[in-house]
Amino acid sequence: MPVTSLPECWCSSLADQPIPVGSSCSDLGETMSKPPDYLLRLLRGTPRQRVCTLFVISFKFTFFVSLMIYWHTAGEPKDQGRLYNLPVDIPCPWLTLPTLPSGNIFFLETSDRISPNFLFMCSVESAARAHPESQVVVLMKGLPRDSAALPRNLGISLLRCFPNVQIRPLDLQGLFQDTPLAPWYLDLQRSWEPYLLPVLSDASRIALLWKFGGIYLDTDFIVLKNLRNLTNVLGIQSRYVLNGAFLSFERQHEFLELCIRDFVAHYNGWIWGHQGPQLLTRVFKKWCSIRSLEESHSCRGVTALPPEAFYPIPWQNWKKYFEDISPEELARLLNATYAVHVWNKKSQGTHFEATSRALLAQLHARYCPKTHEVMKLYL
Repeated sequence: MPVTSLPECWCSSLADQPIPVGSSCSDLGETMSKPPDYLLRLLRGTPRQRVCTLFVISFKFTFFVSLMIYWHTAGEPKDQGRLYNLPVDIPCPWLTLPTLPSGNIFFLETSDRISPNFLFMCSVESAARAHPESQVVVLMKGLPRDSAALPRNLGISLLRCFPNVQIRPLDLQGLFQDTPLAPWYLDLQRSWEPYLLPVLSDASRIALLWKFGGIYLDTDFIVLKNLRNLTNVLGIQSRYVLNGAFLSFERQHEFLELCIRDFVAHYNGWIWGHQGPQLLTRVFKKWCSIRSLEESHSCRGVTALPPEAFYPIPWQNWKKYFEDISPEELARLLNATYAVHVWNKKSQGTHFEATSRALLAQLHARYCPKTHEVMKLYL
């Protein structure tokens, strides 16, 4: 940022002679690099010099802390940068999956990231392997809409090896068009939101399935079984709340329409989960005319499957994914499970040996073996 008109005390506190108002304080960096005893002399100077010197020091410190917080919160995922050490091209001699489209399975990336991490790769690979008859569509907001060429990185290269995986740009404005979410989205861009990416993801998934129908999965799922026999289904996270990390609905289903209308009518972006799990829970209760999820898990053609279907390990116990487990115990744990939610918000940055007996390592080895092969080069 160019320096314009600075208060005289900013400069006069750092030099023997005041610098006129409007100067650029070009000797600021030089003065700050002087020995500590010079700074002590300033602090022992006149009251005016002491106040101005402390003000400059406080400003510098605040700026530095703010910068560190920004990069900590807005930077890339903890394991993202390490992928750059791996090759960007993956050979594909193992293309054996037929492509006979009969429905879509959707993954969404509502941030601008275009380099999938290992869990993202595993999610898409496991879905593609479990559904060779379906198109697995990965929509990424960061992809340019006016270019047919995809970026060259490890994740994109691996996923393109599967003939039933399509990677496309995500146009949020086009997705929300002709729905009550369109004016909401325009207003959203004019205000600051504390949970912008989760809210955009919550809105995108219900709009996507209402417009096109199919199955939606978060990018931290590992698919164990074919999901095509599940229609108008979502999952129970706990006895009190549903979760939208998995959704399967017919096109323009009335339940999703009610979700979209509730999303806009009762919008509150300041409460975590209000537009996601809490929205689905309150709409389902209205849909079934119940006060508690324990009263009914299925009504009017919509079914909420029990936690073991998609959330066999509660988010409070996410560390279990990184603990050793015997194959026999693993089979018992996931006996009634269609897909495993790994709770990436909690587990990201937690590393494990790809060849170990950790629960997550065994899941990778069995359900996304090509991702697992690449992981072994690194983890």
